Amino acid sequence: MPAADVTGTAHGHRVPLLNIANVLTVLRIVLVPVFLLALFAGGGHDTAWRIAATAVFALAAITDRIDGQLARKYGLVTDFGKLADPIADKALIGAALVGLSILGDLSWWVTAVIAAREIGVTLLRFAVLRHGVIPASRGGKVKTLVQTLAIGLYLLPLSGAWATVAAVVMGAAVILTVVTGLDYVVQAVRLRAGVHAHHPAR
Repeated sequence: MPAADVTGTAHGHRVPLLNIANVLTVLRIVLVPVFLLALFAGGGHDTAWRIAATAVFALAAITDRIDGQLARKYGLVTDFGKLADPIADKALIGAALVGLSILGDLSWWVTAVIAAREIGVTLLRFAVLRHGVIPASRGGKVKTLVQTLAIGLYLLPLSGAWATVAAVVMGAAVILTVVTGLDYVVQAVRLRAGVHAHHPAR
């Protein structure tokens, strides 16, 4: 079997690159431009198109939950999936935040804070990779869930009390984004300190 056909192993068996988990991950990436087309259609504030954009965003977000569960349950974890899954997540969230800011529905500073955190944590992971892997925290998963919910509310053509709810949820998302980002920094420092403690300089 060609090397390109497999990218991982599970329970002693090779895992094919073409599996349902990876297909869903690729689908999520493909849905990003579809989502943006719907978001900006009709001037960006057409009610029907905004509902359509929300539906596409929700579908993409759901695939994120499903592909991870399938990969773990059926042993379909591959190197491609490990790389493509976080890229798909960040592409979807990033596209939504930037799109909403361009349309004037979301302050640019919110987008900047979340984007800076995601880029910073990604660079941090690579920086300490030779010392060890920083695992995804429970707080990080809650952060992603709240971010997704907040964006979904902002995408919908809401007004009045519902618009206030959306703003509150987005505020919670920003707070979680910053707090979990700082937590990753602490983990990275501890990881490096632990390595140095076991291997002191000579």
